[in-house]
Amino acid sequence: MTVTATSVDRPDRLQPPPAKGARARLIRLVPALVSALSGVLLYVSFPPRTLWWLALPAFAGFAWALRGRTWKTALGLGYLFGLGFLLPLLVWTGVEVGPGPWIALVVIEAVCVALVGAGIAAVSRLPGRPLWAAALWTAGEAVRARVPFGGFPWGKVAFGQADGVFLPLAALGGTPVLGFGVVLCGFGLYDIVRLLLRRRDGEVRRSAAAVALLSVAVPVVGAVGARALVSDKAEAGTATVAVIQGNVPRAGLEFNAQRRAVLDYHARETHRLAAQVAAGKEPRPDFVLWPENASDIDPFAAPDAAAVIQGAAEAIGAPVSVGSVVERDGKLLNEQILWDPVKGPLQTYDKRQVQPFGEYLPMRSLIGAINGEWTSMVRQDFSRGDKPGVFDFGRVKVGLATCYEAAFDWAVRDTVTHGAELISVPSNNATFDRSEMTYQQLAMSRVRAVEHSRTVTVPVTSGVSAVIMPDGRVARHTGMFVPAHIDMKVPLRTSETPATRLGILPELALLLVAAGGLGWAGAAAARGRRAADV
Repeated sequence: MTVTATSVDRPDRLQPPPAKGARARLIRLVPALVSALSGVLLYVSFPPRTLWWLALPAFAGFAWALRGRTWKTALGLGYLFGLGFLLPLLVWTGVEVGPGPWIALVVIEAVCVALVGAGIAAVSRLPGRPLWAAALWTAGEAVRARVPFGGFPWGKVAFGQADGVFLPLAALGGTPVLGFGVVLCGFGLYDIVRLLLRRRDGEVRRSAAAVALLSVAVPVVGAVGARALVSDKAEAGTATVAVIQGNVPRAGLEFNAQRRAVLDYHARETHRLAAQVAAGKEPRPDFVLWPENASDIDPFAAPDAAAVIQGAAEAIGAPVSVGSVVERDGKLLNEQILWDPVKGPLQTYDKRQVQPFGEYLPMRSLIGAINGEWTSMVRQDFSRGDKPGVFDFGRVKVGLATCYEAAFDWAVRDTVTHGAELISVPSNNATFDRSEMTYQQLAMSRVRAVEHSRTVTVPVTSGVSAVIMPDGRVARHTGMFVPAHIDMKVPLRTSETPATRLGILPELALLLVAAGGLGWAGAAAARGRRAADV
C-alpha cells in the first residue's frame, strides 16, 4: 500500500466535474435516495427474514450519504433514513386502528434518527469516525428507549440480530453493545471501501486504514470470543414447563368483547394437555404458563372465572401463571397470577411498563379533541406495577416480563438479578393479526435469552408461542391462530452474564464516547478549521 501523510480531503481528485441542468438536480437527489434505501435495507434485515447481515451495507450506505454534510442537510438525510426504516417496520401498529397512529409514531421516532444523522455528519471528518458514529447511533437508541412517554425501543439494531454472528455480544454488554458492534462494523465497512477507492491516488494513511480494519474486525472477533459466554447447560437442574396457547375467537380488537371465550379456550387447551399427560403421551409439567390476557375477566371479582382457572389447575396438577385484567383499589392492572391447584392464587405481578396509546392514553384531553374514537378505545388507563415479577414455582424461580416489557432492558434484567432461573414473556398479539410484529417480538426474546443466559418461554394468546434455549435457539414453537401447547424439559441457569452484572454501564460508556466525539467536532468547528481527515 502506498502511504502518504495528508490531513485534508482532495475533492477535486475524487469527484467528477460539476454537472449541469437536470443531471445536476438528479445527482443532488442521490444522497437522499441512498439514505431512504439504506433505511429500507435495515428494515429488511429484521425478522421474520433472516437477512441480519444487510444491516452492514445499510449503515455503510448511510455513512456515505452523511459524510461531510452540513448539519441541516444531515438532518434531512437522517430523517429519510428513519422513514425508510421505521415506516415498514412499524406498519403493524395500524393493523386495527388505521394509519393515523402508525404515521404519527413513525414521524416522531424518525426525529431522533434525524438528530443522530446530524451528529454523525459532524463527526464524519474526525479520525476514528466509525467509533464516534456508532456510539452516536447507540445514544440515539438510548434516547428513543426513554422518551417520549416512557420510550419506544422497538427497532433497536440488536433486535434484528437474533440469527446473526454478532448475537453473542448481547451476553457481553446487552443490546447496547450488540447494536453498537453491528453499526460499528457497518461504518467500518464504508471506510474500508472508501480507502480502497482512494488507494489508487496514494492518499491513504496507515492510521486511517488501521481504524477502518479494526472497526470491522473488533466486533467480529468480539462476537467470536463472546461465544464462550453462551451456554444452554443446566446449572440448577431442569424443569418441565408447559406453554399454553388457547387462541382467540377471531383476530382483532373485538376479541376483548369475547373475554369468556378466550378464558375457556385456554382452560380447554390445558385440559387437553392434562388428558395427554394422564395417557402418558406428554410429561407432567412442573408448572404451566398462560399468556397475557388469557383471562380478561377478573377472577378475584368473578367466581365463575375463578372456577374455570381452578378447574384447569386441578386437571393438570400443577401451578398455573394466568394473565388477567384485574381491578384493585380503583386501579386497572395488567396482572399475572400464580394459581396453585390446591391453595388458589398465591402471587401476583403487575405489568410495570404499560404501553402508551394501547394501555394508557397520554394527553387524554388533547387526543380526545383530535379524535374521540381513540379515547373510546382506551376508556380507562392501566396503572403500573412497582415490583419485579419473579414467581416461585416450588424449587423454580420464573421471571416475568409481560409482552411490551421485553423491549426494555431493565424490565428483563431485574428479574434475573432478583433470582429468576428462567424468563417468561407472556404476550397477547391477537390485535396485530398475522403481521410481522409477532416475529419481531419473538426475536427480542431470543436476544434476551442470550443476554442473560436463560431459557425464555413465550406464551401468546394466538401465537407464535415458543420455548427459546439460553443460546437463543428456538427449541419449539406453535403456529398462529391455532390452539396449541408446548410441554418440554428446559435447563435452569443461575450464573450471570457480564451483561446482567454490568446493567446500564455499557450504555453509559457509549453515551460518553458519543459526547466525546461531538465535543471534539464542536471544538474543531469553533476554531474555524476542519478536524484532521484522511
